[in-house]
Amino acid sequence: MLTTLLYDNESLVSSSNNNESMISTSQDWKLSPLDWAVVTVYMLISMGLGLWWGCREAKGKRSEDYFLAGKNSPWHLIGLSIFASNISSSTLVGLAGETHAHGIAVFSYEWMSTIVLVLVASFVVSGFMKSGVYTVPEFLNTMYNGYVRYYYAALTVFLNVVVDMGATLYAGAMLLQMLLPGWEMWQVMAVLACLVGFYTVTGGLAAVMATDAAQAILLQMGSILITIFAVQKAGGWRAMMAQQPPGYVSLIRPMDDPSVPWTGLLGVFILALYFFSSNQFMAQRLLSARSVADGQWGALLAGALKLPVVFTMVVPGLAARVLYPDLHPSDRVYPTLMFDLLPPGVLGLVLAGFLAALMSQLDSNLNSVATLVTMDWVRLMKPSLTPTQLRLVGQGMTVVVMVVAVAWAPQIQRFPSLFQYLQQILSYTIPPVVAIYFIGFFWRGATPAAANLTLLLGTVAGLILFLLIVVFKYLNIHFLYVPIILVTLSGLVLVISSKAGLGKVKQDRIALWSWEDVLEENKILKSRPLWQNYRLHSVLLLAATACVVGIYW
Repeated sequence: MLTTLLYDNESLVSSSNNNESMISTSQDWKLSPLDWAVVTVYMLISMGLGLWWGCREAKGKRSEDYFLAGKNSPWHLIGLSIFASNISSSTLVGLAGETHAHGIAVFSYEWMSTIVLVLVASFVVSGFMKSGVYTVPEFLNTMYNGYVRYYYAALTVFLNVVVDMGATLYAGAMLLQMLLPGWEMWQVMAVLACLVGFYTVTGGLAAVMATDAAQAILLQMGSILITIFAVQKAGGWRAMMAQQPPGYVSLIRPMDDPSVPWTGLLGVFILALYFFSSNQFMAQRLLSARSVADGQWGALLAGALKLPVVFTMVVPGLAARVLYPDLHPSDRVYPTLMFDLLPPGVLGLVLAGFLAALMSQLDSNLNSVATLVTMDWVRLMKPSLTPTQLRLVGQGMTVVVMVVAVAWAPQIQRFPSLFQYLQQILSYTIPPVVAIYFIGFFWRGATPAAANLTLLLGTVAGLILFLLIVVFKYLNIHFLYVPIILVTLSGLVLVISSKAGLGKVKQDRIALWSWEDVLEENKILKSRPLWQNYRLHSVLLLAATACVVGIYW
């Protein structure tokens, strides 16, 4: 999803600007009866799994049973769910399209995510488990105060519904509308949302994670198949690589590169820190872990699954560069590969994988926003509500969020420039939160008053940069430099104002990380076999990441 928000929405919105050119080819995009059968079977199995899990979880009366899967999620379910939720339908479209247009530099978002997930396993998971919270805004409240909590809850709801869910619904509806030309776009979106909302409302996070795990497997299968067929059609691996333009198969790009300049990699790192540690629907999976070890191993599994993306989701863009060098717009690359190259049956399986990615992204956002609204707003305003009542509120909020997302998504095509601005919105809005999150995590000297000032000044600075760079174009600065500037500014404001005596440190805050915790963990790890030591596997995963980056440097 990180690549979804930063790259994919631009290509998706370009489709709204080029909608006629895409629709004109829709008569050639047809499914055979076998393909329809495969897709139908997948949908039935997915709905059945969600219904079964939802009925099972409906027996739970505690709030955490619904919002955090009973805090009983095993590591493999966490890892698969993080990966599946991270790869949306617009990610599949965007990775292939961006690679076709600019080369494999877009993969930097994936390998950088692996590094961040190792850091999350090493530092963040234990703090999450120690805090005993339901949401990231509630987690921030343990460090600071209610203002920070409400600000971030509102920002997260906006980003999830307007930016993320809107783009995902729009991407899926565009493809399906070509297969169902008699349907209006809002009708396709409504059906998609209802199918996903069905098991999300019923079973909460447990049902979402169960379906995510199955969808992650199907997603990888479909991606592998389309890679194999695309590379073969392009003449094989060596022939395909030999026909790439200069610099296309390079991850580390010059400073003037329009895609991912090497000096902007720190910006990618900052945004990945936000996404995998303080984004609610990712953090929610870690908070649901049955133990610290399960959360750590789940994060490492998700990080390991990010590395093969270079072959399963990026390489198809290179093959398309050989097969369709003049294809435009870039969002047509993935569907063109699907319908041009895949035989009946296989096409249905890959399309099911596409739907799996879409459904995983939607169910994650639905449950995430429902949890935020219920636990960060409703519970505080109505503290007398019972766990059962909170669960009902959460189910109701899931329906409300679903309706709002369906109502908003079709409007994207009415604002061809606005949504291109929104695809960069993380760079301008998230850095102040990242600064107070991580400085507060490791340093107990940060005060609530200083955090409030940091959010205020950081938000104003982000708005000013947005106007100067994006709206009025007075400055020509790559958007990946923006988070570096804003995090530096926000961090300085937080530290200097705290040191200067602005407010007092929260007295009842807990130590989310300390050297004492590290020493205690050392004792636990020494009592286990070496192969069960997550630190060893963290080092191995970092080494594998370095190898991949080194090969495609």
